[in-house]
This record gives sequence, structure tokens and C-alpha cells, in this order.
Amino acid sequence: MQKHHTMGRSELSLIAEQAMLERGLAPEFPASVRQELNAITQAGHDNDPHIVDMTQHAWCSIDNDDSLDLDQLTLGERLSNGIVKIWVAVADVDVLVPQGSALDAHAKQNTTSVYTSARIFPMLPERLSTDLTSLNPHQHRLAVVIEMHINAEAKICHSAVYRAKVCNQAKLAYDAVSSWLNGQAALPAAAAAFEGMEAQLHLQDAAAQLLRQKRYEQGALEFETFQPKAVFEGEHVVAIEQQAHNRARQLIEEFMIAANTCTAHFLAERGGASLRRVVRSPERWQRIVEVAQSYGYSLPNDPDSKALEAFLATRRAADPLRFPDLSLVIIKLMGSGEYVVENAPDAALGHFGLSVRDYTHSTAPNRRYPDLITQRMIKGWLMHGKSPYTGAELQALALHCTQQEDAARKVERRLRKSEAALMLINQVGQMFDAVVTGKTPSGTWVRIFSPPAEGMLVSSIQNLEVGDLLRVRLVGANVEQGFIDFEQMHVRLQAHHRS
Repeated sequence: MQKHHTMGRSELSLIAEQAMLERGLAPEFPASVRQELNAITQAGHDNDPHIVDMTQHAWCSIDNDDSLDLDQLTLGERLSNGIVKIWVAVADVDVLVPQGSALDAHAKQNTTSVYTSARIFPMLPERLSTDLTSLNPHQHRLAVVIEMHINAEAKICHSAVYRAKVCNQAKLAYDAVSSWLNGQAALPAAAAAFEGMEAQLHLQDAAAQLLRQKRYEQGALEFETFQPKAVFEGEHVVAIEQQAHNRARQLIEEFMIAANTCTAHFLAERGGASLRRVVRSPERWQRIVEVAQSYGYSLPNDPDSKALEAFLATRRAADPLRFPDLSLVIIKLMGSGEYVVENAPDAALGHFGLSVRDYTHSTAPNRRYPDLITQRMIKGWLMHGKSPYTGAELQALALHCTQQEDAARKVERRLRKSEAALMLINQVGQMFDAVVTGKTPSGTWVRIFSPPAEGMLVSSIQNLEVGDLLRVRLVGANVEQGFIDFEQMHVRLQAHHRS
């Protein structure tokens, strides 16, 4: 039996820092950034007469419980003939982080905030991202606003993009809003405090669900991936939780997808290039067809997102327990997203998984560099009638952002493994229920259900298939390496996926 282990959050922070450096990401801000930061004394302001004052409207933010970098606000209004007007306000980060500044250079190097449970590595210093460029409650802030008219058929029949001054009237969290929408809890206090906010949220929810239904009819893919998060009390990991997708998350997701599509159109209409996030039509479609076949399901020979979504929906209903593992297999076969530069007249590659053809990243400029680039292009067209980037600069940035974002995801994945190992290190010798999630020439992988964690099977008594349920014993956990090792005790059910 291993000795009781007291390693904690500080050690995980060091592991995270090391992982950042190994992947070419900068864990700390250089002196030049701190110097620029000290010179900033207040939130961004601008005397441009075209900025619309929208500070009196019923704006709200909905984000994670612990989110302090508030990038966007939403607002809705019912018009006549079944049309709903939705506004998305995106924090104007560019006003305090100008192109070519030291702040900009650091943001460009990492291209994204990196989130690990032990420590967050923000793309911009927290005094900006959680304060001066964040859409904090009851503060006047500059924003880029995307206005969309959504008709009863869930079509965006009109959209406009402009600069505005806004004020967040209610800072809300996904889980609390979702529980209220589902009738399981009272309206959150921050919403109840602002007159008309309850009706606002109902209107926004209805519009988002309409958009969502439409995307799924067009073949958007609904995955459920395994992304556990460590919960700390002081230095110690006390639990590992799996994040639930819920109705309030769907609300924000739908509006962000719609807003990103509208910003793509805004740039295309001006004949300019834009930085698009794409997931190409899967090259390994044949492998996806074979996976579906192993479940007795036949997919067409050519990539078809509608058919793939129908298959995924069938499997989610038939076997919710193993659905996250199937999701992951399909996501890997689809290939990851990448940034590309698209010019208006070209045929848009689109986003296979979201079932949208025109898709920029524009709604999170505090934590994603491509969104800041897009914001600068929008402001460039609005204020000067041209983009501040050349085609060649955009090409180089697209490649760079794709690489750095991949590196950031790898750091986050690496830390999730160490967090799980830390949670389990004092439970060596204990038994768990598990499911086989992967088989490669180098080994077999299993996921235990409680706490949710993945590890390698170092010894098994028989040949196993992905999807088999089994009982395992934890034989080792290494926090530094992020390794978790199990041995198989016996197969619980041969309830393999041929159901």
C-alpha cells in the first residue's frame, strides 16, 4: 500500500507551468507588459460620435460560476410578425490592447487563455481581462454589438454590427439559470433585482432553442465529451466533477454561433478577408462509416453531417453510459478545427460539426486571440473603411493560432490527467467499475465512473473490446507524469456495443 500523499495545488501549478513551457507557451507576463499595464488607469473610452449609448437596456451575462472574464452580454426584444431581435455585445478589448503593443505581443504568443484547475494562465493580465476589459456588472463599457433579427423559421433575416456603450445589469451563471428555466429553482437573485429580466431570459431561451432546433435539422452534431474538472478546497483536490451541458449553456452557444456567422457576413460584404474557424469535411469519413457499421448502422459513402447526427442521436438514446466515449472516437476521426483565411467570393469551407458555412471567432476577445483579430477588422471597417491586416499577415496568424491553440489544449489535457492522479493517489488498491474506452497497439484504456478518470489497463485477464464494462483495481497513480494504472478483476457484463 502506498504511503498517504499530501501533494497539492501548488505542485500541480508547477506541473502546469512546466507543461506550458514545453509547448512553447509563456506562463508569465514579461516586464514590458507589466509596464504597459501600470500606465492604464481606467476602462477604455472613445469619443467616436457613432458609438450608440445602450447602457439603459436589460443586458445580462451568463457564464460559469467562477468566470470573471466576461466577454459578452445578451439582450432580446420581440418585434411584430414573429420576429425576435437579439443583440450580442462583445467586450471592446482592442481599445486597451492596441495592435503592436507589448500586451498584444504576449496575447499573440499564447493566442488563448489556458485553463487548468490549479492555475489559469490568462491571455491578458487579469486587471484587464477580469476588470477593465470585462463586461462587469453595473459598469459602463465599450462593446462591439451584433444585432440579429430571427424570424419564426429560425432564419436570421437581418443583421447589423456597430459600436456601443453597454452596462451589464445582471451577472448570471449557467447552472442557476438552467435550473430556473427547467422549473427546478427560483429565478437567480441578480435577475430578480432587475425589472423585466425574467421575461428577457424566457425570450432569449425560446429564440435560442429555435436556432438550435434548426441547426440540428440541418445536421449539426451533438457530442458529449469527457472533460472532468478538479475541485479544490485550499491545497487539496476534494472532488472531480464532469461538466453538464444544460439549457443556459445552449442559450449562449446558439447566440455565439449566430453572432459569429453574422460577423463573417459583415466582413464578407465589405469584400474583405476574414479569419474563419473551420472543421473540414472529415477525410477519415470511411473510418466513421466503419464505426457506425460496428453498431449495425449504415452511413452514406460521402460525408453527411445529417446522417452522422441521426446515428449519434440513436446511440445517445440506446447507451448514454458509453456515449461520451463514442463521441470522442468520432471527434478524433473528424479532425480538429483550424483557422483559415477566407476571401468573400470564395466558397466557404464552413464548420462541419456546427452545420454552419460562415463562421468566424469573434465573441471572446479577452481569452482568444483570433477573436481580437476579428474585432480589430470589424472596427477597422466601421471606423476607417478598411482592415488593419494584410492578407499575408492573416495567413501567418491563422497558422500560428491553430498551432498554439492545439498546444494549449494539450496542456489542459495533460493537467486533467495529473489532477485525476492526485485525486486517486490515496486510493491505490481500491476497486472501481469501469468501461473500456480505447485500444491501441500500446495498450488498453479504461474510464472509471466515480470519480470520473481515465487510465491504462496494465494487466487484463482476457481480450477486451471498446465498450466492455469491467471491474478494475487501482494499482498506481503518478501525479508528476499524469499516469493512472489499473488491473482488470473481471468483466461485469459482456454488454458490448452490438445492441
